[in-house]
Amino acid sequence: MTRGGFKSEQDDPERKCIVSGEVQPKAGLIRFCLDPEGQVVPDVNGKLPGRGFYVTSDRAMIEKAAAKGLFSRAAKGPVKVAPGLADLVEHLVARRLVDSISLARKANEAVTGYEKVKEWLMNGRAVLLVQASDGSERGKAKFRPPEGGFIGLLTAAELGLAFGRERAIHAALAAGTLARRVVDEAARLEGLRVQSPEQEDGEDSVVKDM
Repeated sequence: MTRGGFKSEQDDPERKCIVSGEVQPKAGLIRFCLDPEGQVVPDVNGKLPGRGFYVTSDRAMIEKAAAKGLFSRAAKGPVKVAPGLADLVEHLVARRLVDSISLARKANEAVTGYEKVKEWLMNGRAVLLVQASDGSERGKAKFRPPEGGFIGLLTAAELGLAFGRERAIHAALAAGTLARRVVDEAARLEGLRVQSPEQEDGEDSVVKDM
């Protein structure tokens, strides 16, 4: 199981977190590397060249790595860590989540709008319900997530970006590889984004299994 209760694929490569020392699938980690000036750079796409250092996708873990010199230890030499590194990682992962939902929309595997989402939920096409964290609780309560498939981490403005709108409150995704990608990105964002007390006391922010 990866961070957030997600099942990982059996062939998912594993890496060790430089903070906890725990070996886990890469899907639950954030890769960091060094630029030519020795600056620690988050590589959320996992494609930048050079040696990588992995930290569990958790805000406290990243902040500890920066504060305790763990990046320098892993690099076996001095490095530069910019202030607000965890905030930057959160922004980048949130953007990947938005982009993943946008790809699902372009593939006709995601819809927004109350009536369309309602239709997909009623006819069983939706496997995943996404709702804005700052949307009306009364309005959001009108929908029941499909088999626990729920994400409530994005703001209305962020969710709107995925659909080319200023704001969006509800969205639904159909089964497919893009829905799986959305789930994976939400799992990473969950540990990075500080949630409100209402969110923490309510439903789980991300699905448990797909």
